[in-house]
Amino acid sequence: MNDYLWGYQPTSGHTAGADLTGYSVEATDGGVGKVDKHSDEAGSAYLVVDTGVWIFGKDVLLPAGTIRAIDIGDRKIYVDLTKAQIKDSPEFDRHLHADDPGYHAQLDSYYGTFRIM
Repeated sequence: MNDYLWGYQPTSGHTAGADLTGYSVEATDGGVGKVDKHSDEAGSAYLVVDTGVWIFGKDVLLPAGTIRAIDIGDRKIYVDLTKAQIKDSPEFDRHLHADDPGYHAQLDSYYGTFRIM
């Protein structure tokens, strides 16, 4: 597993224990949805983003390492991905995400191809 993908970047502004549910998510080229669920678990931190009608209700899992910045005041999270990269990402599977190493490998493979700073 790509450890850098599954932890918050020190410069992101993340505070452990902060509730990010409902925050808007902004790709490098515009808004993509809202945080439906998130995890601060060490080595497995992520956001689940409800993209709404933008990509027909698809939920996506974004590893915490894709987060560039969190704006607490505006309740926005900025990620280092484009809308197209998010749209093409593997669909979030509520049944597989916690226990299936193959699903995590699929996510590692997909997000690991992007240069995340």
